[in-house]
Amino acid sequence: MTSVVHVNPAFAVGEVNRRIFGTFVEHMGRTVYTGIFEPDHPTADEAGFRQDVADLVKEMGPTIVRYPGGNFVSNYRWEDGVGPVDERPTRLDFAWRSIEPNTVGTDEFLAWCERMGIEPMLAVNLGTRGLEEAMEYLQYVNAETGTELPDRRAANGRPEPWNVRMWCLGNEMDGPWQMGHMTEQEYARIATEVGNAFKRFDPSLELVACGSSNRTMPTFGRWERVTLEAAFDKVDHISAHAYYEPLDGDLVSYLACAEDMDRFIDSVVATADHVAALKGSEKRIGVSFDEWNVWYQAKFDGETSIPIQHAPRLIEDVYTTLDAVVVGSLLITLLRHTDRVAAACQAQLVNVIGPIMTEPGGSAWRQTIFHPFALTARHAHGDVLQLAVESPTITTPQFGDVDQIWATATHDADSNEIAVFLVNRSLEADDEVHIKLAGFEDLDLVEHLVIHTDDHDAANTAAAPDVVTPQAGESSLASGTLTIAAPAISWHCIRLSGRKTS
Repeated sequence: MTSVVHVNPAFAVGEVNRRIFGTFVEHMGRTVYTGIFEPDHPTADEAGFRQDVADLVKEMGPTIVRYPGGNFVSNYRWEDGVGPVDERPTRLDFAWRSIEPNTVGTDEFLAWCERMGIEPMLAVNLGTRGLEEAMEYLQYVNAETGTELPDRRAANGRPEPWNVRMWCLGNEMDGPWQMGHMTEQEYARIATEVGNAFKRFDPSLELVACGSSNRTMPTFGRWERVTLEAAFDKVDHISAHAYYEPLDGDLVSYLACAEDMDRFIDSVVATADHVAALKGSEKRIGVSFDEWNVWYQAKFDGETSIPIQHAPRLIEDVYTTLDAVVVGSLLITLLRHTDRVAAACQAQLVNVIGPIMTEPGGSAWRQTIFHPFALTARHAHGDVLQLAVESPTITTPQFGDVDQIWATATHDADSNEIAVFLVNRSLEADDEVHIKLAGFEDLDLVEHLVIHTDDHDAANTAAAPDVVTPQAGESSLASGTLTIAAPAISWHCIRLSGRKTS
């Protein structure tokens, strides 16, 4: 089979939004304890955070990180996680039935973000708590000293405000699994009031209203409309969450699940713009896709199946080449919507459906899904280009006929570098892809990396951490056309340098 991809710098979607390369740290399973934080680990720094994990996080390249949840936040008392550690209470987290010692809290996490150079995104508890506690948390984190709450922060070792800019107003509040879940009318009311207070404190804050928990919820669409009709002037973005897995062994549709994310984003944008039209407003609400990943939920027996303990081994999926290709396709989708996706957070960072895995006291390693994230975050700069793709189609049970080739490209005018990210979504058919690069001169092929293995179930483990890694791809460049071999189930990162024509 043969496909053609047309790349031209004259057709741009918009500048790469670096917040698309976000991640998520929730107090869930081993994400925090024995994940990013393990004071007794041989590599632990003076604050107790694992340096081996930190090194991998820096290599992976996330730009923003959401905290502390997730479902966890809806029964979280932020006050429990500040002040002298030996005076903090141990609590039962109802979301994940875990014992939470509160050893890591707001100040520890934000200090870690500062050391790592990652922007924090904080969520407030609108499940078991509400307006007053959210206002107090905001003051503790962001207010100048001179009043009680920021003075308490200063007494805890941080005189300067943390200056967190992005705040999530609750989490998945339409989900029956959520502590304190609400109707859309109830949520619209509290989101409006918290948004009003936060904007009164600092109009420059970016506030994320909860969207529906996922696209299959019966509330989807109506929830977004009702929330935005009420809170439109008080919020900047609305959240979207999606997890993907093969359903009933349907690998054909699984490989094409980026179609679902693509349509999801379009639906939320359409709803937001409809509300803007009703209000006669030019304001454009962004989509905060602040939970997404591959998650084999069919293997999870539900929250009530979890034994009550501290830092359980919870949802530690082992990812394959197939999963890495899917993750790469989802990153392509997010980039294709760079003009409306305000942020995106792959959930989660470590151990819990994580691109990074650890053993307590032992090693840390990269899962297969680490690689497409790291390479895309490293090389996607400048403008996202709108491509024209001529591709064979694949018939999928879930999404109908879809293009076999799913691609995007970026062009950085300052460095004159082009990056093409491409997936062959066929389960069986190889493809020869001709990438026609118009509008560029003196092109050089810098690098072509591919994620592909003959066995698409190949995975990385502690004992064999490099079974699946990016390898050199097969490609040739001649007369402005790059020809690449794209085997079935493969993800590609292609870098070229050139001179843009006037």
